[in-house]
Amino acid sequence: MDRETVINELQSIIGEYLNAQGLILVDLIYRYEGRGVFLRILVDRPEGGIFLSECANLNQQLGRILDEKDVIPQRYILEVSSPGLDRPLKEKKDFLRCINKKVKFYLSEPINGKIEVDGRIEKVGDALVYINREGVTFEILLNKVNKAQQVVE
Repeated sequence: MDRETVINELQSIIGEYLNAQGLILVDLIYRYEGRGVFLRILVDRPEGGIFLSECANLNQQLGRILDEKDVIPQRYILEVSSPGLDRPLKEKKDFLRCINKKVKFYLSEPINGKIEVDGRIEKVGDALVYINREGVTFEILLNKVNKAQQVVE
């Protein structure tokens, strides 16, 4: 299987298992390191907050499931962790959770000559995020966001 197929299969298997546990898959990072693969799974509750002991248990359970399914064709290191406050914002629901919070955006196209913009999210539309920076409201197209993270204040 090629890398993208493996990632899609992992997202499906892991997402299904987590959903059954009442948890969400925030992000999946799959990268080659040395002779193997490093797989980081970021997990949270829909309302936020997961304990370290839960991550340790999930690490064991997901490791067993992935070994049984034999999805990753080589040796791998599995890490399950909480996304933390600086979690990546990817979907509309992630941005909705951050209304009135400060977020830093890394854009594919500049706004006012800048590809890095931060501000407080005022509202979120289907394809837009409205942020306020120093009293001025900007519209950011979601499809122009390469990366976004909440700023810890």
